[in-house]
Amino acid sequence: MKTAALKPPTVTVNSQKTHTVVCVGMLAAISTILMLFEFPLPFIAPSFYELDFSEVPILIGAFALGPAAGVMAEIVKVLLNLIINGTDTAFVGEFANLLMGCLFVVPASLIYQKKKSRKSAMIGLSIGTVCLTIGAVFVNALIMLPFYANVMPLEAILNLGAAINPKIDSIWSFAIIAVGPFNLVKGILVSALTVVLYKHISPILKGRHS
Repeated sequence: MKTAALKPPTVTVNSQKTHTVVCVGMLAAISTILMLFEFPLPFIAPSFYELDFSEVPILIGAFALGPAAGVMAEIVKVLLNLIINGTDTAFVGEFANLLMGCLFVVPASLIYQKKKSRKSAMIGLSIGTVCLTIGAVFVNALIMLPFYANVMPLEAILNLGAAINPKIDSIWSFAIIAVGPFNLVKGILVSALTVVLYKHISPILKGRHS
């Protein structure tokens, strides 16, 4: 008597989508919590620029699930932060945070998705860090610093920068000399932590628990 072979359960498109949505929500929640733990780099930029590691969970998710998942997590992170903390920048700061997060996560994950190896991850993270650094210069010079000039006199902002580096005497020099290096350091630290953690966390995100 022949017995029917047991077939492994099939993964439906809907279950994959549900799994991705759950992972995105989880990663965004962790990222939102990490945003609460910030610290300045006073030797590079004024203390109102603070570094956090909220991009690490989102990068790990983007590597495991694709760049679209990374963008979704960035959006949910910003929305959760708005719900918890509100906004004191008329949503300008939140928009800038979302834009710079995507500039980091999308290039890095796109490159990794083409060939999933440690080398491509390192290349992707390096290019993502460069995009973040350059993007932060333009976002701050064109959006953030002009906005903050409505709250604090521009001269006062520039003086804070000049106290760290006397070459800072304009919005663009502030963005290039202070903001650029700040985000370069952030990109390097976040990338290093992502490389360390990805191998341990990605199987869970992909649904492989063993």
